[in-house]
Amino acid sequence: MAEYNGVMVFGEAKEGKLAVITTELLGCGRQLASDLGQELYCLLVGGEVSILAQEAIASGADKVYVVSDPLLEDYQTDPYVYVAEKVVRQVMPRILLLGQTSTGRDLAPRLAFRLGTAVTTDCLELAIDPDSKSLWQTKPVYGGNAQAIFTGESYPQMATVRAKAMSPLERDDSRQGEVVTIEAGLDPSSIRTKVLERVVEEVEGIKLEDAAVVVCGGRGIGGAEGFKQLEELAKILKGAVGASRPPCDNGWVPTGYQIGLTGKIIAPDLYLAVAVSGASQHMTGCSGAKTIVAINKNSEANIFREASFGVVGDWKTLLPAFISKVKELMAD
Repeated sequence: MAEYNGVMVFGEAKEGKLAVITTELLGCGRQLASDLGQELYCLLVGGEVSILAQEAIASGADKVYVVSDPLLEDYQTDPYVYVAEKVVRQVMPRILLLGQTSTGRDLAPRLAFRLGTAVTTDCLELAIDPDSKSLWQTKPVYGGNAQAIFTGESYPQMATVRAKAMSPLERDDSRQGEVVTIEAGLDPSSIRTKVLERVVEEVEGIKLEDAAVVVCGGRGIGGAEGFKQLEELAKILKGAVGASRPPCDNGWVPTGYQIGLTGKIIAPDLYLAVAVSGASQHMTGCSGAKTIVAINKNSEANIFREASFGVVGDWKTLLPAFISKVKELMAD
């Protein structure tokens, strides 16, 4: 066991920068590495990712492993699993962290199988057991109705972490670290898939995942017309509009609005839930919100068990008055 050492973060890039999930993992990894008295590594894989090495160091990494190759320009399962396994076997980190992203969800279980270890997915908290020095991995279970702590005896101990569950460190461009370049050594014939096209989702205004304020509508909104009032409120508060699953399934709003276990995971400062019942699958997507305010005519709705503040009543009466008051306050 002594040969396994350090904490490694599998880094992802987005629009020429480290993805936010990577800076969050580095923030978490920094604490874990400190508790172990070991180093924090970051693995960067892509077409040309060496330019991101210093950013990873500024975000907390002690050492950055860079694997650049034109064949890695787009994420594809075969080459990424091959490269990740190659680097992990060479470095032998004690802990390996990935984001609970489309990449992480695809890569983590395959990589764990190759390495002969286990992986705990969709973690909300990570900590080091002070006695055994094992990784405690907390994740939601039973559809988000409870949380369980997992640990394991195989190494590296692997986990994927939900976006917004961790906080990044304040960037320090004066930090020094080591950059190690590793050849990919890929055989093009071993790559069984090919990216033919990439479609970028067009989003007006603030992206749901990045919004500090989210106004969410549920089944009780009744139709697409009702979401116009939510959009008005979100615009005043400089936020974004979201929805539970029923409005998306019914075509009232695009599927990209969906928040929940099968939708987007968000953690805004303010989450205003309008006519949302508060099913556990939905709350899984917004439980990280700092403040939840609920409006629902059913006083027994589950949302009130989760909300910091709640108003019982018909949203059609309450929301216009609320919007009027917000406009008044914002004008002062």
